[in-house]
Amino acid sequence: MRVAAIVAEILKREGVQFLIGYPTNAIIEAAAIADVRTIIVRQERTGLHMADAVSRTSSGRHIGVFAMQHGPGAENSFGGIAQAYGDSVPILVLPEGYARRLTNVAPNFNAALNYRHISKWSEQVLLGSEAPAAMYRAFSQVRNGRPRPVVVEFPVDVTAEDVAEPLVYRPVVAARSGPDPREVERVAELLIGAKRPVVYAGQGVHYARAWAALRELAEWLGTPVTTSLAGKSAFPEDHALSLGSGGRSMPKPVYDFLQRADVIFGIGCSFATTVYGVKIPAGKVIVHATLDPSDVGKDLPADHVLLGDAGLTLEALLAAVKDRVREPRRDVAARTAKEIADARAAWLKDWMPKLTSTETPLSPYRVIWDLLHTLDVPNTIITHDAGSPRDQISPFWQPTTPLSYIGWGKTTQLGYGLGLAMGAKLQAPDKLCVNVWGDAAIGFTGMDFETAVRERIPILSVLFNNSQMAIELPVMPVAAEKYGSINISGNYAAVARDLGGHGERVTEVGEIVPAIQRAVRKTQDGVPALLEFITAREINFSIFK
Repeated sequence: MRVAAIVAEILKREGVQFLIGYPTNAIIEAAAIADVRTIIVRQERTGLHMADAVSRTSSGRHIGVFAMQHGPGAENSFGGIAQAYGDSVPILVLPEGYARRLTNVAPNFNAALNYRHISKWSEQVLLGSEAPAAMYRAFSQVRNGRPRPVVVEFPVDVTAEDVAEPLVYRPVVAARSGPDPREVERVAELLIGAKRPVVYAGQGVHYARAWAALRELAEWLGTPVTTSLAGKSAFPEDHALSLGSGGRSMPKPVYDFLQRADVIFGIGCSFATTVYGVKIPAGKVIVHATLDPSDVGKDLPADHVLLGDAGLTLEALLAAVKDRVREPRRDVAARTAKEIADARAAWLKDWMPKLTSTETPLSPYRVIWDLLHTLDVPNTIITHDAGSPRDQISPFWQPTTPLSYIGWGKTTQLGYGLGLAMGAKLQAPDKLCVNVWGDAAIGFTGMDFETAVRERIPILSVLFNNSQMAIELPVMPVAAEKYGSINISGNYAAVARDLGGHGERVTEVGEIVPAIQRAVRKTQDGVPALLEFITAREINFSIFK
């Protein structure tokens, strides 16, 4: 049995549904023979982004896998793996490598060596007979502990080797660990006694699928909840105790409640310092509940630490709270809910002129507002892109169901959102999957809209076109004035049509909702749609410092 066939069979036994890739890599053909659907992209980075979304939108139950050729394919893939590493996403990457006699000869690119700083585990298979063991190690790493990319490089002459049958392989078992019970008791006492506690939920809640436990804990304590950008949709934002999500931009209640908090309970989060995340105010009692010990004290000193799976942690903490308070603190919850509602109403009042603007060029905030009130939000998975779209949509979009918003931002590669929407649609074909991006981002990955058409992945792509990288205007005004360094242009709706999809350019307020409705119907017919909104050069964001 050829090694490539062994790898394909192992993928199948591990429940892998899709192998996304770019040729040449012998594993791609072997996967097709084994009835694993192969999806070929236009560039490697988009394929990795698709694999990323397969893992994210299944809470890591289904692992996104990407395969590429040695040399340029492996080199081109670096950015996509780095993004998944920064955002803690469990993907399996299977680069083809140079033949063993050349693998360590300059200038040949050795993926196993070069990816070590952007992966959780990286190895090269040098003997065909070791392929099953290497794949077992890979799936053990990708399914257990902190989620991050895992790399297994197969030199081209190894995949062609024959290995004696039968293949002995059984799927990896995923395990969980829980926090110290004594520390759980102390944290329960702390949260019950706190005057103004805030829960800060990260994407660890998504991977643990601990949404119900998070909600129940908040309701028993009467505690407000905010999320990180990656944790957005872990708590329903139409819930009375929701503050919304924090990022570079955020709803005003997130900022206000964190500033006034006495205790901040971070669950399933790293508390990593990033420009694209909430800055935790000084002088607070910090409870840090994380799966990864290396998070503790890395960026933020903690007063209490709970190490373990977010689901087991929340369940243990909820039990300890129930033992003490006996029934939900509905009076506390009611007061907190009123305070949140009043603060949110005041914040929204300030933004309503932009959210309901009738001006042209269109306000991107008006487009977001109409999207929010036109789409079936509970049955939509939406993601932003880097730059202005992220900072414009994240404060105002209110997801109500888990895994319905793909937030990201530890590193911010332009064009990431397209692949995320496509991967989400593969994993959740019954959902409307949407990416919101700008005219800068489409320049990086836009040709992969053709992949959506060719591979029958009917996403909705929402593009803000202001013919400029407006977010850069404050930081490079001279270059903009003298050399037009932030100006860009294109008719992207026409490109979408020429690539075989539905493309429509929208310039008038009255056409926003009808265009959205037409595009949604196209996706229901199996056709990817791109809506290009001609927007104002908006540089105002809901940012508080």
